[in-house]
Parts: sequence; C-alpha cells; structure tokens
Amino acid sequence: MSGMGSHMRGGGMTMRAERGPHGKAIRGAADPVKKKVSLKKLWPTIWALVKPRLGLIAVGLVLVAIKTLAGLTMPFLAKPLLDRGLNVAHPEMGLLPKLIAAVFTATIIQAASSFSLTQLLSKEGQKLISELRKQVQEHVGHLPVAYYDANRTGTLVSRIMNDVEGVRNLIGTGLVEFVGGMLTAVLAFIYLMSRSVTVTTTVFTVIGLFVIVLQYGFKKIRPIFRERAKINAEVTGRLTESLGGVRVIKGYHAEDRESTVFSAGVDRILRNVVSSLTMTSGLGAASTAVLGLVSAIVMWLGGHSVLAGKWTVGDYFSYNMFLAFMVAPVFQIVNIGTQLTEAFAGLDRTTEILAELEENADPNRTLSLPPIDGTVAFEDVKFEYEEGKPVLHGISFVAKPGSVTALVGSSGSGKSTIISLVCAFHNPTSGRVTIDGKDLAAIDLNSYRSQLGVVLQDSFLFDGTIRENILFSRPDATEDEFISACSTARVDEFALRFPESYDTIVGERGVKLSGGQRQRLSIARALLAQPRILILDEATSSLDSESEAMIQAGLNQLMVGRTTFVIAHRLSTIRRADQILVVEGGLIVERGNHDELYAMKGRYYDLYTRQHGLEANLFLAPGEGDAAE
Repeated sequence: MSGMGSHMRGGGMTMRAERGPHGKAIRGAADPVKKKVSLKKLWPTIWALVKPRLGLIAVGLVLVAIKTLAGLTMPFLAKPLLDRGLNVAHPEMGLLPKLIAAVFTATIIQAASSFSLTQLLSKEGQKLISELRKQVQEHVGHLPVAYYDANRTGTLVSRIMNDVEGVRNLIGTGLVEFVGGMLTAVLAFIYLMSRSVTVTTTVFTVIGLFVIVLQYGFKKIRPIFRERAKINAEVTGRLTESLGGVRVIKGYHAEDRESTVFSAGVDRILRNVVSSLTMTSGLGAASTAVLGLVSAIVMWLGGHSVLAGKWTVGDYFSYNMFLAFMVAPVFQIVNIGTQLTEAFAGLDRTTEILAELEENADPNRTLSLPPIDGTVAFEDVKFEYEEGKPVLHGISFVAKPGSVTALVGSSGSGKSTIISLVCAFHNPTSGRVTIDGKDLAAIDLNSYRSQLGVVLQDSFLFDGTIRENILFSRPDATEDEFISACSTARVDEFALRFPESYDTIVGERGVKLSGGQRQRLSIARALLAQPRILILDEATSSLDSESEAMIQAGLNQLMVGRTTFVIAHRLSTIRRADQILVVEGGLIVERGNHDELYAMKGRYYDLYTRQHGLEANLFLAPGEGDAAE
C-alpha cells in the first residue's frame, strides 16, 4: 500500500483514546475466556497439516517398523541364548557367535533407521513450523485495525513465533515414535499371549487401568498448557512495550514499577509451570508404581511357572524382556502425550487467530477501483466502536478532487475516527462513505489503499536505512524519483551529511534521528507514493518554524491535484484549506474556509484567537502580557 503499510499502526492517532482504556498491566485486552477446543474440532486442521505429508509419514512408519523389528531381536534371541547357547550341561557349539552377529546386525539396522527417521521427519517438522509462522503472520497482517487495537503487539508476536512450535510433534518424530511404540507393544503383546495367557492377561489388566488414569491426567493437564501459552503471550506483550518505551520509563523513574509488573507476570508463569510439573510428576510416579507392580506379578507367576517346569529359564527372561518392550511404550505415552498435548494447545490458539476474518474477506467487497478522481463523500455517517456508545452522530460532507479538507476540534471530538473511516479501517454503523460515488464498504481494499498516502504525527520508521524507509511506499521507484522526493522533503539536507548518506541505519523506530528528521522521511515516503488521496495528521508538528516553512512548500506541491485531509492543531497551517470542518462531540458544528469561519466568530474563531493569543504570550517577558491587557 502506497504510503500506508504500518504507518497507521504507529501513527499516534487517537482512535484508542476514543474507545477507552484496554485491560490491565499484564492481562491482554482482547483475550476473552474461550471454551477449550476439542480434538474433534481440531481434527480438520490437523488433517490439513498431515494430508500433504502422508507419503513422508508412510516412509516414516516403514522405518519405524524396521526399527521395531530390529529392536525385538534381542528379547527374541534371549530364549535360545540361555537354553541352548549358555546351557552348561549341553552347550550348542557355534550358536553364540551367530547370536552375537544377529544382535550386532539388528543394532546397526536400528541405528540407521533411527537416524533416517530423525533426518526425514524432524526436518519436515521444522519446515512445518516455518510454513505455519508464515501463514499466521500473513493472516495477521490482513486483519482489521480493530484487532490490533484490541491486542498487544507482544501477544501477536508470541502467537506467531511460539504457538506453532509444538506442531512439529504432529509431523516430527513425536507422533511417529508414538505409533512405533504402539506397534512394538502390539507385537510384544502377541508374543506374550503365546507364552502365557494367564500372566499376560493379569499384567495387561493392571496396565489397562493405568491407561485410564493417563487419559484423566491428560484431560486435566491440557488446560494448564493452554493457559501457559496465554500467560506467556501477555508477559511478552508487556515486556515488548516496556523495552519500546524505555525512554518514558526512565524519564519517570519507573524502572522499579515495571520490574514489579514483569515479576508478577513471571510469577504467574511459574505457578502454571509448577502446576504442570505436579501433574506430570504425579503421572510419572504412578508409572513407576505400576511398573513395580507389574514386575512383582511377573516374578510371582513366572517364577512359579519355572519351578513347575512349564517354563525354562530362557522362557522367563525372554518373557520379561518382551514385557519390557510392551510396557515401555505405554509409559512413554506420559512424555509423548505431554508433547502432543502442548501441540494441540498451541494449535488451538493458532486456529483461533486463523479463524479471525480478514478485513478484505467481506463478500460485499467486490468492486475493484480503477485510478480514482478522489471525490470523498460522507452521507449521514454514524459510527460507534462499542454498541450503545456512539462516536459520530450523522456526519455529512463532500471533499472534491484536488481540494484540501481540514479537521479541527478538541481531542476526542471524532477527527481521527473520520480519518479512520476514510482509510476504511472501520465501516460506518449507518450511512455511507463513498469514493467517486462508490460505497467504500463494497470496494476491494487493495485497489483502494494503493491510492492512499499518509503522513502521521508520530512517524513510524523501520530499523533499516534511510533509503529503505523511503522506498517502503514504492519499492520499484527509480533513483531519480527517489532523489526528487528526498529533495522536496528536505531529507537530503541532513542525509548527505552522514558518512553513509542514504544508506545510514536509522535505528529502531528511527531513534537515531531527530523528530524533525523522522518527519521529513515520512513526508518523502508519501511524496514517492504519489497517492490520489492524502492524509496529513499533524504532518509538520515535529518541525521547527524554518523547516516547517520549507517543507510546507513540498507538501503544497504534493497536495496539488490530490484530495487531501488535514488534522491540525496548529490552525495557522490550514488557513488555505478549501474547507474547514469544526468537529465537536461527533458532530460538524461549523464548516467553511478560514475567512468565513473567522467572520462567524463561533467555535473556530474561539480556537483560532485563543491559540494565537497563547502563542503570542509565549514570546512575552514575564508581566508583559498583563501590561498589554
């Protein structure tokens, strides 16, 4: 979008103030309590991730089967090893080297299949994370401004970067190991049943009861992991704000207060982690207890079978080894199940954010705009951010192509809301905003905002070079166009004094430049965009009088032939506006040009004379103002 992008995001507009405060220090503003998403509801999302990788997973399962069969070689050979190879009375000569060779070969096969699994699936799991991050970031970028108003930047960063981490276990080794473990357990169970139905049934009954306990434990622990992701996002959001506002914090000596707020958030994370550790350690302790009980049962029943002559010593050891291979995967469910639970919790939150409707996804937005003339009309527009709390009460006006419309009034009067509607950040509650006679609510936003340019009071700059920040509005601009924009906005006056010239790094949010220099970059960016509709929100407020006079000439050049909207508190800068709209309490109380409004001696007259009187008194010595009166 020409001159737009994230400029409105960091523009210091007062839309937030008109909506009221958002949340507490750590709690997210728009994190309503939501019902847990069931696995059944998550299945379509999981299937969408798994389906393109079915071939890869199939290869992984084959490798798991090979690994499993190779791993069962040792317990399978335990009986011939003890009964025939190590039988002191009647040893079978030559069997021992064969058994050793078989075990060594199986070990090599197991190691190779394990390495291949990691290379194949772990890397694919990381690719999946990258794809999801890209998908979520792209989706978030297309969400309406209202969503950004209601969510902390740090919270969104956490959702994009952290919530998708766990899904690697759906494609990576976690899920396949789970399947492989179950395969091992099934094969081992078949062998055990062939040796003794009584012992195996008894043991399996105990393990079955433990699996029921596991299911209950996972049901309890999943909300804990979900809450942890939420708390992490909130704490990260507050920390991001604190680091970004470090000058304000230090200016008010509020380091200790911010430390207290952050500590409270970290303590919430700690309590959550402790809760999850209590649950997982409880499941682990139960696992150990069940393992001991199973061992005791096998020793009792198996020992009696050996003494009764039903089993050989080889049968006993082979049975125990196969039992270990059956029980171990069941107990590994505690670990793998926890990983999958974290994956589902992160997927819950990722699904939620992907379910948010993109601002251009409205089926009514079917009109694609050609190059526009720039006639903007408000037709009895009413608007409210929250139901029952109106902000605009029937606004009507027309801004003709090539004209300048200035909005003046006290803070919170609705000026920024009007601009927000012009930018299509919101739709009117009732009434219409039209562009060249077409309802803006029905226009494709990409075709509209590409013809929109903005210069804000708080100029947002990326941590890149001067050149990159200016070319952001139109990356394909020629060098001559770039130089021309820099010259008109007087960027060249300071940029050429730097050793790196236009390739100088400006720092995060342009911290290495002065306020006036940042504003000039913002104006150059808008100049380069060549928009049809231009919005200036206190565009020269950060400049000194001399710089303002020079840049005003550039702005005047920029405004020629374009529909321009100006928000200005310094009323002297809008004297040449074609129409001035005085906005108070969500209504246009006066309209006209400067001379007409001044002659009316109404609200505009009061604002103008009061401001000029205040500015004049600023240059008087103490006591002179009283004497002059």
